Amino acid sequence: MADALSVIPAFVLRNLSDKLYEKRKNAALEVEGIVKQLASAGDHEKITAVINLLTNDFTMSPQANHRKGGLIGLAAATVGLSSDASQHLEQIVPPVLNSFSDQDSRVRYYACEALYNIAKVVRGDFIIFFNQIFDALCKLSADSDANVQSAAHLLDRLVKDIVTESDQFSIEEFIPLLRERMNVLNPYVRQFLVGWITVLDSVPDIDMLGFLPDFLDGLFNMLSDSSHEIRQQADSALSEFLQEIKNSPSVDYGRMAEILVQRASSPDEFTRLTAITWINEFVKLGGDQLVPYYADILGAILPSIADKEEKIRVVARETNEELRNIKAFPTEGFDVGAILSIARRQLSSEHEATRIEALYWISTLLDRHRTEVLIYLDDILDSLLQALSDPSDEVVLLVLDVHACIAIDQQHFRQLVVFLVHNFRINNSLLEKRGALIIRRLCVLLNAERVYRELSTILEGESDLDFASTMVQALNLILLTSSELSGLRDLLKKSLVHAAGKDLFVSLYASWCHSPMAIISLCLLAQSYQHASVVIQSLVEEDINVKFLVQLDKLIRLLETPVFAYLRLQLLEPGRYMWLLKALYGLLMLLPQQSAAFKILRTRLKTVPPYSFSGEHFKQLSSGNSYSVMHHMSGLNINEDGDVSQDAGNSRNGINFAARLQQFEHMQHQHRLHEKGQTLSRTSTPPPLTKTGVEIPEETKRPASVSALTPGSASAVVAAEINRPPSRSRRGPGQLQL
Repeated sequence: MADALSVIPAFVLRNLSDKLYEKRKNAALEVEGIVKQLASAGDHEKITAVINLLTNDFTMSPQANHRKGGLIGLAAATVGLSSDASQHLEQIVPPVLNSFSDQDSRVRYYACEALYNIAKVVRGDFIIFFNQIFDALCKLSADSDANVQSAAHLLDRLVKDIVTESDQFSIEEFIPLLRERMNVLNPYVRQFLVGWITVLDSVPDIDMLGFLPDFLDGLFNMLSDSSHEIRQQADSALSEFLQEIKNSPSVDYGRMAEILVQRASSPDEFTRLTAITWINEFVKLGGDQLVPYYADILGAILPSIADKEEKIRVVARETNEELRNIKAFPTEGFDVGAILSIARRQLSSEHEATRIEALYWISTLLDRHRTEVLIYLDDILDSLLQALSDPSDEVVLLVLDVHACIAIDQQHFRQLVVFLVHNFRINNSLLEKRGALIIRRLCVLLNAERVYRELSTILEGESDLDFASTMVQALNLILLTSSELSGLRDLLKKSLVHAAGKDLFVSLYASWCHSPMAIISLCLLAQSYQHASVVIQSLVEEDINVKFLVQLDKLIRLLETPVFAYLRLQLLEPGRYMWLLKALYGLLMLLPQQSAAFKILRTRLKTVPPYSFSGEHFKQLSSGNSYSVMHHMSGLNINEDGDVSQDAGNSRNGINFAARLQQFEHMQHQHRLHEKGQTLSRTSTPPPLTKTGVEIPEETKRPASVSALTPGSASAVVAAEINRPPSRSRRGPGQLQL
């Protein structure tokens, strides 16, 4: 210290700490001259002493003016050293950097000015302190004092110039520093960081693209900044990097893909659009590198397909198609299970477009990787079955396509039908609203006969008799009305003359026994008119209730449709189709006369040509023991259903109708017992009381069947029920009117 005092006059030191800037400036010039002389003489020991004096007695002084003078003095000493300054930088720069955090804004300002002058002198040698200087400038860019900010900007530009010229700059050491600050929210700091990223990326010798994953998320974060200028700068930087990616032969797509997937769900629209655009380019360029990330990418793309912004939807759809067209295999890291999990999760999306694309993905995976998909079948089957209740018809049809693809083999076919029946059982609205659509589509995809046989097998042993009856009625209605099942109807019409038709008839009969009207419909369709008449005769009082008559009303109306045109034409030959006449008259006798169905059927029967029955023939026709009789008319051997071939009484073409009748009666007996059990359980609870405390008789509250009503009231209730027009306006496509 004594050496420094001996070379610097006392007045210079006094003026260096003066409150007036001019005096401090003049004193600094004196210091510059003294140091220059010492440098010329090569007396670096005294130069070190001067620098220590300026550092300890001035820059570290509690007096602000002393600190200002010390900073000016250090800059002046550096100027005086000139080319020798690099030898003393480790003494000169640290105290200046410490002054950047001074509480006095003027001291911070002079620190910027001092470091600016120092940097101009030492240029490239300055790089060894780059990280500390960058850290200081980052803080000063958001300084509360405008003058300090301006000074920091000047220094920043100079440092950038020095870095771009230097071959000593280490990008590896700088990136961690940059990464730590990328999530800062201060707009000034953000501008500072983007500026540095842009400048460094412009230097040919600096590979910023290789380190892009380290600060990519921060750049995306800036896209949602409240400042338009910052958003613009971040977007410009990202656009430049994307262009470099397109032109680069080696890019780390994986790490960046993870970032993009997260940003694709950003609440900010511009951020989402940019992220999806990047993902689109990555899918086109990434190739094998992206295979392990396909599931994550798909998880970002599928929701974006239904984005509220059209530009995002367009890019997302294009990306989805690109991704689906890439054929990758599990051996290459393609995770079928992960893709399926994403698709399954998106089946519950609130957006129809997303659900549709998720189903397309499942279908694509089944087509390409069926074995692997079936391994995860238990994980996705419940979601696929729930999707059958989707409000969108398009979604339901696609779900059925997927189910059909799964059910190609018998094991999964059986599983599908069992699950389907189970869902119909626990969700009655599904059967009502989607039953027809589901069954019809499956019949198209999986063969109608196969589907109906399997459903019949399951329903034959159904323990829930109410559901079984409802389900059979639904299947019967579909069978009689759907164009997709015309082939099945044609086969059933040949039941008495064709072995395949017989097998189908017998197969369906077992479950159709759950519903008397379904059995009658099946017999009429199969032209087994004698058996239809016998079934009608076998009905007992409990069978003919409101539900039965409503179903009968629908059958009468169906008889007037093109499906039963053959039956109506057969009425032109009453002598040949006597059992058809008896069956239709039997139905007529069951209908209340006030009902529209009664009038329809009676009008139809009035058009039948007159036929003279002989007494013996009429007697046989009227007898209930019809299976023991063969009919001979006008010398022509005919059976009861118009088949000119001779037949045995109880078995025709291998169909044992007597056994079938017993099967039907047994099933109906179970239904009657079930109904009585339900009635008993309802009546076992104490009857409700009136306000006066008098019990209301059960029979006055709700008739269990038509037989429980008086003759007049019964016909009135039934007529009102079956004359009620169907609610067509409230029934959507594929809904059943049960």
